[in-house]
Amino acid sequence: MPAVVGSLTSGVLSTLSTLVLSVSGQTPAYQGSLLLRPGNNNGQCLTATSNLDAAPVVIQPCVGGDSQSWVFNDGSVTIFGGTKCLDAPGGNTADGAQMQIWACQPGNPNQQWSYTFDYRLAWTDQGKCLDLPGGISSDDTRIQTWECQDGNPNQVWNSGYLSSALPEKSEIGQSGINNCGASNSQDTQCQTAWINDVDDFCLFAPPSPDSVIGDTERIEVSWCTKAGRGTRLIPDGTLQGVHFVKTQDYVQITGMGDFTRINIRGGDAGGELDPHGADGNGNPVGGLVFGNSFGQALQYHEWTLFISSSEFCFRACVGPNAARNCQHIYDVMGCFWNMPGNYDSGVFESCQGDNTEPMGVYGTSTWFQGVVPTPGPHTAGPSSSCRTIPTVSVTNLRRRLDSSFEGRKVRFHS
Repeated sequence: MPAVVGSLTSGVLSTLSTLVLSVSGQTPAYQGSLLLRPGNNNGQCLTATSNLDAAPVVIQPCVGGDSQSWVFNDGSVTIFGGTKCLDAPGGNTADGAQMQIWACQPGNPNQQWSYTFDYRLAWTDQGKCLDLPGGISSDDTRIQTWECQDGNPNQVWNSGYLSSALPEKSEIGQSGINNCGASNSQDTQCQTAWINDVDDFCLFAPPSPDSVIGDTERIEVSWCTKAGRGTRLIPDGTLQGVHFVKTQDYVQITGMGDFTRINIRGGDAGGELDPHGADGNGNPVGGLVFGNSFGQALQYHEWTLFISSSEFCFRACVGPNAARNCQHIYDVMGCFWNMPGNYDSGVFESCQGDNTEPMGVYGTSTWFQGVVPTPGPHTAGPSSSCRTIPTVSVTNLRRRLDSSFEGRKVRFHS
């Protein structure tokens, strides 16, 4: 994704926010029936407590079903097959007004919402955003509206899916598929990836041989170490060193290998892949990432992956600082600068670790790509409780790992 160099003045930011919040009908990049998750807890979902007018809107564990299946339609956010809409009761514009659902009424201004470029649900033309009170992610917390505030994590609402209920395609313009089944093939166009451990992860790489990442970033496909997810498989011997670490806020996997064996042209310096891209769609378009480290089959809404012909680094983040810890604007800086860690060949390990400082953040200052001088990379955080294995090769998936976590509560560090 292109980098942003320098910074915008507060006046420009305010103007941009006002423009965005007044645009009617802006929708997420993902298509179809969506789960809406608060930014500080991927395991909770926006939920209508019943199919009755005036039913409260709360958060509850993500289990899918009609009460959590939201569809963006002509400026409204609908549920229960389009019969009910997210509704601001009586047009109450006071901060703290609690939300409900109500029978959809075309043109009703209390039911008009926009999904903004920074993943907020804004009540159109009112300057109010859907808000998780105090960032509290307990079951049945009532959802309110509050004055829209740039960077407020309590107003971030990620859209996505259960891993057990994926659409055929998740984004417009997608070259591949997300509902991949279980039959592996080296020709599949699956674009759903997983990151779980040193011996259970996927990489996005080109679908055709001798490709340059910069030319194919929109169409990359999933290559995995586990058979049974409907992806391509990383050929045995490709990986020459793999280092997995789990911190309180992210999982990260780094390593070396011969990635010409997964279609990257020899000598290609590679590129950066992420779920947003320059136009809001992912690189690859429709690329989805799931994992079990912070909750069973949890979708990661913030992730970043660099891959070249000889090295890779992949980080997936959770919690209120997810976007900061998985920043993707430093797209020419490469693995060692973006994701400090172990890249030694001949070692395959899984560790617990501490967070590193976010990419580009140096104390109270933030550096932007292109600004001279360029600062050095952060030091990798300390790790512990490491286990090693002889190598990583393709093995069969234990299906229970991919089942959805129906009814289970997930709590994140905040």
